[in-house]
This record gives sequence, structure tokens and C-alpha cells, in this order.
Amino acid sequence: MDQSNIRLAGVIEESIVDGPGIRFTIFVQGCYHKCEGCHNEHTQDFDGGEDRSIDSIIAEIKENPLLDGVTFSGGEPFEQSEMLALMAKQLKSLNYHIIIYSGYTYEQIIEQSKERPSFLELLSYTDVLVDGKFEIKQRNLKLKFRGSENQRIIDVRETMKSGDIIITEL
Repeated sequence: MDQSNIRLAGVIEESIVDGPGIRFTIFVQGCYHKCEGCHNEHTQDFDGGEDRSIDSIIAEIKENPLLDGVTFSGGEPFEQSEMLALMAKQLKSLNYHIIIYSGYTYEQIIEQSKERPSFLELLSYTDVLVDGKFEIKQRNLKLKFRGSENQRIIDVRETMKSGDIIITEL
């Protein structure tokens, strides 16, 4: 049994605001972005939260037959890209839809993957990426599944195939 751990701020077992359908949302602990007005400011400290095993989280997800997908939020998911890639690989094998909320843009993730290959590995298991830092000056409460107008909802599969950023509505 894999005892790989993820540092978590917490989970929401059934969310309808972190992507389409009913989703299991995982809030990772730790973020360098420090966006002004951050919705999850308590997730920024890398020393906060608790360690949980990937296996225990996946077991919890599998217990709920109503789930449509899993959302990785934070904190910054790509700061734990190695462990989340392991988890995402298992979740994809179980046919879960994966969304990631990241303060990094798609382009930054690709660039950073040259130094940290796990960024690209995690992205490769992702269906949708909501990218970009939360910008308080571009905040818009009417936006679906994002907090500020600079953030994009990217169809990762189509973007990786075409080489062009493909925006989706979800």
C-alpha cells in the first residue's frame, strides 16, 4: 500500500461550487502566491494543515458513488505536484474528472516543468485548469467557477493536443 502523503488544509466531500456536478474538493496546504483578498488565506502557510495519505483520500472518494469528479485547490496544488500527480493518475484510472485551481498560468506551468517535471506530469492528468492568480481589482462575483476576470478555464486535453490555449465554459 502506498503511504505517500499530501499536506492538506482540508477537504469538502461534496462540493457544487468547485466545478461541474458533485465534486470532492481537496485543499492543499501551502502557497507562495499570496494573492490580495485570497479566499483561502489559511491555506498559504506551508507548515499548517495535516498530512494525509493518498490511499486514505482515494478510499474516501470511492465511498461516494454520487461524485462526478475531484478538484484540487489550495493553497497551490502545483507546489505538491509530485504527490498530486500520483493521486491524479489513480483517480483518472477510476474515471474521475480532474480540475485544478492554480495561481500559476498554463504558460508558467509549462515553463516551470523544465525544472520541475512533475508540473507537466500533474497537468497531463488534468481535464480542466482554472489558471492565474486571484486579482482583487478584477474580482467578479458573477463569474462561474472563478473569482477574477483574469483567470481562465482551460480545457487541458484540447490545449495539449492543439498547442493553443483552449478556453472552456464548463
